[in-house]
Amino acid sequence: MVLKSENRFIKLNLITIVVTLLVILAGGVVRSTGSGMGCPDWPKCFGQYIPPTHASQLPADYKEKYVAERVAKNERFAKTLEKMGKGHLADSIRHDESILQPETFNVAKTWTEYINRLMGAITGFFLLALAVSAFRYKKRAIRIPVLSILNVITVGFQAWLGSIVVSTNLMPWIVTVHMLLALVILGILVYTYNYAKQLDQQPTVVMGQLVWLKVLIFGSIVLSTIQIVIGTEVREAIDSISKQMMYSGRNTWVSKVGDMFSYHRDLALLVLVINIIIYKIVKDRFNGKTVALSIGNSIGIVLIIQIATGLILSNFALPPYAQAMHILFSTVLFSLQYYLYLLVYRSSTYNQQN
Repeated sequence: MVLKSENRFIKLNLITIVVTLLVILAGGVVRSTGSGMGCPDWPKCFGQYIPPTHASQLPADYKEKYVAERVAKNERFAKTLEKMGKGHLADSIRHDESILQPETFNVAKTWTEYINRLMGAITGFFLLALAVSAFRYKKRAIRIPVLSILNVITVGFQAWLGSIVVSTNLMPWIVTVHMLLALVILGILVYTYNYAKQLDQQPTVVMGQLVWLKVLIFGSIVLSTIQIVIGTEVREAIDSISKQMMYSGRNTWVSKVGDMFSYHRDLALLVLVINIIIYKIVKDRFNGKTVALSIGNSIGIVLIIQIATGLILSNFALPPYAQAMHILFSTVLFSLQYYLYLLVYRSSTYNQQN
C-alpha cells in the first residue's frame, strides 16, 4: 500500500515532468521566433527583474554596454574551457564576431524570452520541492532522494549554461549541450517517477522473452536522442542561412541546409519503423490495459504529430508554431520511450517465474 506522503511525491514528480515539458515548449517558442537574444543579459533582462516595454526606458548606450558585458563574460568562460583542455572551443568563442553584434530592443522578443526564463525559474522551484519531498524515501529507497538532489544540481548548471547561451549569442554547440541537459533532467524525473510507483507493485508477468524488446526500445531511445541533436543542428543551420539572406526567401531556407536535413528526415523514418515494430511486440506481449500498452499507444500518437509537424516545417516555410510543437513532441517521445523501457525492463516472463 502506497503511503499518502509517497503518493504526494509521485503526483508532484508527474507535475514536475509536465512543467519541464512546458519549459521546453517555451524554449521552442523562443527558438522559432528568434527571441533567444531578446534579453541580452542574464539573469536580469536589460538589467531589470521586470523588463522594459519600450526602448525609451533604456540608456542610449545600452547596445554597447551589453556587448561589453558579453565579451567579458565570454572571456571568463573561454579561460575555464582552456583549463579543461578545450582550447579550440575557447578560441572559437574568442573569435566569433557575431558576439560583437549588438541586439536592438524588440519588446515582443524581450517578453518572449523573459516568459521562458520565468518558466525555467518555476521549474527550478518544483525540482527543489521534489528534492525535499524525496527525503521521505531515505530509508527504503535512497536512490530517489539522491537522484532528486542530483537533478537540482543539474538544473542549476542548466541555468548557468543558459546564461552562456545568451552571452555567446546562441553559439551552436552550446545550444546543443543545453538541449541534451534538458533530456538528462527529464530522464531523471521519469526514472524517479517510475521507481517510486513500482516500489509497492509486483512486476508485470508476460508470456515470452523480452530481450529483443528491451534492445529495440533502448535503440529507439538512442536514435531519438541523435535525432534531437541533428534537429538542433538543422535549426542552427537555418538560423545561419536566414541571417545570410537577411531573413528573406523563407520558403527556400530548408532546401539550402543540405545533407544535414536529409539525415534528419531519413533518421525519422528509421525511428518510425523501429517504433512500429516495438508497438507490435508490446501489443502481443502486454495484453489488456497494462501501462506498457498505454504508453505504446501514446508513442504512436506522438510519432504521428512529429511526422505531421515535420512535413509542415519542410513544406510550408517553417511556421513558428510547427517548430515549437516539433521540439516539444521530440522530448515527449524521448520521455515516453524511456518510461516504456523502464516498464519493460522490470517486467518478468512466465518462464522465469517458473
